[in-house]
Amino acid sequence: MDSWSTLRDGLCTGSMDERLAEVYGRAAVPFQRERLQALMDAYAGIFGKSGAVGLFSGPGRTEMGGNHTDHQHGCVLAAAIDLDAAACAGANGSAVVHIVSEGYPDVTVDLGELAPRPDERESSAALVRGVAARMAELGFAPGGFNACVSSNVLGGSGLSSSAAYEVLIGVIFNHLFCGDALSMVQIAQIGQFAENRYFGKPCGLMDQLTSAVGGVVSIDFADTDAPIVQKVVCDPAEYGYALCIIDSGASHMDLTDEYAAIPGEMGAVAAHFGKRWLREVDEAAFRRELPAVRAAAGDRAVLRAMHFFADNALAPKQALALRQGDFETFLAFVNSSGRSSALQLQNLSCSDSPNRQAIPIALACAGHILCGRGAVRVHGGGFAGTVQAYVPLDMAPAFRAGMEAVLGVGCCHFLRIRSVGGAVLA
Repeated sequence: MDSWSTLRDGLCTGSMDERLAEVYGRAAVPFQRERLQALMDAYAGIFGKSGAVGLFSGPGRTEMGGNHTDHQHGCVLAAAIDLDAAACAGANGSAVVHIVSEGYPDVTVDLGELAPRPDERESSAALVRGVAARMAELGFAPGGFNACVSSNVLGGSGLSSSAAYEVLIGVIFNHLFCGDALSMVQIAQIGQFAENRYFGKPCGLMDQLTSAVGGVVSIDFADTDAPIVQKVVCDPAEYGYALCIIDSGASHMDLTDEYAAIPGEMGAVAAHFGKRWLREVDEAAFRRELPAVRAAAGDRAVLRAMHFFADNALAPKQALALRQGDFETFLAFVNSSGRSSALQLQNLSCSDSPNRQAIPIALACAGHILCGRGAVRVHGGGFAGTVQAYVPLDMAPAFRAGMEAVLGVGCCHFLRIRSVGGAVLA
């Protein structure tokens, strides 16, 4: 931690360039240098220049395999991306957190009260309070800080802006008040705790863990207290593909009930077998008892359970294909997962809004343009938000033009996989 002036001078003179290159990639250094300078200037304009400050980052994530498997203690494949929530922050000597975020309401949280507040549900304040509360339970003493935050992770897009924010807040608390004693896995678990208990969304751990750890990760959530995390080296460009996230134009920010229904229904199937999670259920027994399970949990729950068994088996195969350098097999698995999400998981659109079909439109148009090449699938939680495509590099300009003709200029986001997760930049 340095004074505001020392840190700002370091950005200007390029002394932070190597760290920025490590986190964001060499080509992104000029942009990130200017972005962080602007963030520091905003901090000074609001909170002043006195006291030590630091720069922090929490990346968004892209799901590559395992759609809605994590909350059932299943397997996933995911990657951190080069879009992030960044902050300039410093301790303020009080018990109050003040956060000013570009494009969002200001957040003020008094840490003198760490119990969940019903009036804060589904808000950034709930996440801050939840992260602090869990750290306090672990024996730390989180204090107040001032922060300016800038995020280019698209909100409501399936790139997990919430996980990026949770990891960012966790990294700030960890650095300012915990002596960096918490591991990135713990930071992820704390973020999930905040989102489940305080924000009110029953998410799994995939988003937070991928954001916190960084890179491409194959994760087995059989034991969520000690998930098995294995790095997988992968750069789609080396195989002639670009990773593209397509914004359908429909936000998923108000769809908590739709998401909650998926683990709820999967849990109902598990409960039929006296289990809490589908990962604990024997698939052969599930198949043998289909009539009874249909009667007990309903057909949609049964189909969603079928998706879990299929995608849970597929995610490790995708990781293996990448380790073996077999990108074409990986792409075939991506398409298979997409079909399962559409037909069995049924998370492409909302059942109560049949005229809103943004995700199916995006999938249909992307598939038509790709014409059998690459791969395309629903991305993230589904229902709205984004579609993921692996686009041959020679098709990228035409693909962008074709998708923008339907969904509007700026709908295509060609992303780079980020090797560094939650980070103290300086």
